[in-house]
Amino acid sequence: MEWFEALILGLVQGLTEFLPVSSSGHLEIGQALLGTSGEENLTFTVTVHIATVLSTLIVFRRQIWQLLKGCFVQGESDGFMNEERTYVAKILVSMIPVFVVGMFFKDEVEAFFGNGLMVVGICLLVTASLLAFAHFAKPRTKEQISYLDAFIIGVAQAVAVLPGLSRSGSTIATGLLLGARKESVAQFSFLMVIVPILGEAFLDVVKAIKDPEILTDGIGATSLAVGFAAAFLSGLLACRLMIEVVKRQKLIVFAIYCLLVGVFALVWPLI
Repeated sequence: MEWFEALILGLVQGLTEFLPVSSSGHLEIGQALLGTSGEENLTFTVTVHIATVLSTLIVFRRQIWQLLKGCFVQGESDGFMNEERTYVAKILVSMIPVFVVGMFFKDEVEAFFGNGLMVVGICLLVTASLLAFAHFAKPRTKEQISYLDAFIIGVAQAVAVLPGLSRSGSTIATGLLLGARKESVAQFSFLMVIVPILGEAFLDVVKAIKDPEILTDGIGATSLAVGFAAAFLSGLLACRLMIEVVKRQKLIVFAIYCLLVGVFALVWPLI
């Protein structure tokens, strides 16, 4: 992989990780167009995903610090399950579905990647439908995300491991349909993905230790550095942009975009 290919794919990853258009789907499309698809991209994929996690940590640094402080420093008037510990517990609940998928269905999920654009196109059309439904659904408002809401949003995240099915789009749309406030569901969606992505990266590192050749096959340090920087900086921009998009309820714009890209992904192999 050349450095300019890493730059393009890093930008794609950073911009699409937070916007509801599926980063995995766009990476599949980008790799297909650039001719870089294959197992040698494992290291690159892990690198750019870690970059976007770091951008999340930067954007939500105050909220994360508040959660950590509340979990480990208990006020005199607080019960054991204070507000911060309750919030973290809900994030843990949301991780159960994706943990089950990652532990028991990892090989089946990976089989969907690198096998052409048909799955990507179909999943992008599903993403478009979900975003449109969330946009036109009658709004409701809950003060807080419940444990059941957190689990259902977690199911949406687990299903969104398929390429083309947007994680942020699925989780945010699901939260809105459950009646969560726009700001609350956007923050919850971004925070709940941190541990799963880092866990996935850890598992891939373990895989690489067992098979060191995949770390050096087809990609150099320069390309990795360029891809990391591109994904991190574009991720910072996209994360802040997505928060404003959710606040202003502009998901229909991304529904139309996913529809067009989904059709392109289905038609491109036929051209």
